[in-house]
Amino acid sequence: MTFTKTSQKFGQWADSRANTVFGLGFASEQQLAKFAEKFQEVKEAAKLARDKSQEKMETSSNHSQESGRETPSSTQASSINGTDDEKISHGGPETAALITENDRLKTAVEQSNANAKKWETELQTLRESNARLVDALTESSANVESWKKQLNSCKEESETLREKISELEAQCAEASAEKERNAQLSARVQELETELQDKEQELENLRKQAEIIPQLMAECESITEKLQAADVKNKDLEERIGGLQADIEDSQSKQGNMKGELKKFMDILDGKIDELHEFRQGLSRLGVDN
Repeated sequence: MTFTKTSQKFGQWADSRANTVFGLGFASEQQLAKFAEKFQEVKEAAKLARDKSQEKMETSSNHSQESGRETPSSTQASSINGTDDEKISHGGPETAALITENDRLKTAVEQSNANAKKWETELQTLRESNARLVDALTESSANVESWKKQLNSCKEESETLREKISELEAQCAEASAEKERNAQLSARVQELETELQDKEQELENLRKQAEIIPQLMAECESITEKLQAADVKNKDLEERIGGLQADIEDSQSKQGNMKGELKKFMDILDGKIDELHEFRQGLSRLGVDN
């Protein structure tokens, strides 16, 4: 089996004999790298143990075959030639070498049996580790499914939040436009207030000028009284009528001009008052609309 990193936080491996693919997710890329290293170490250790076990079993088998071939000859030699001591004494150095080799093979077989028990223990440990890894992988698969569901839920919440953000942005845009319109209206109101102050100042000036009208009227009345007095005296002063006729005409001309100017001034004042009244009505309507 070979562990493959399919992403920064997920890896998988396949068991071709079981026709199964296993996957495992991690919280970080460092944990994934550590798991991959440990996976490779366990894989190499299992392969090495398997190779050693196979090699020892082959060695043990070879030794057993050699022992089986040599033992009958030794037994035959013993049965024919007597005891080992007799064989050593009668067989010479070759017999002693065979006995020594036989002892060495027995020791190797015993060592091989001990190693086989040790390898069986290690194999059992590896099987238990493999079972724990399978349980961990099963749990991780369940966690992956749970994480997928949580991810889908987070995605849905993210879409909902994005829609809300879009709505809030639209509302902010409308609020900004409304603020801009309010700012324009405020500027317009400020301009109208400035114009109103100017009109009020102009009206105040006209009022000050209107205060002169009584004086002019008084002068007109005085002139009228003088004219009446002059008419009364006209009968008595018929002799002087020729000389005073020019004065009377001049005075009448001045009075007519003064009345004309006064009438024009009154007309202007009436127009200004009407304009101010209309301006106040427009300002009142604007305030109500705002």
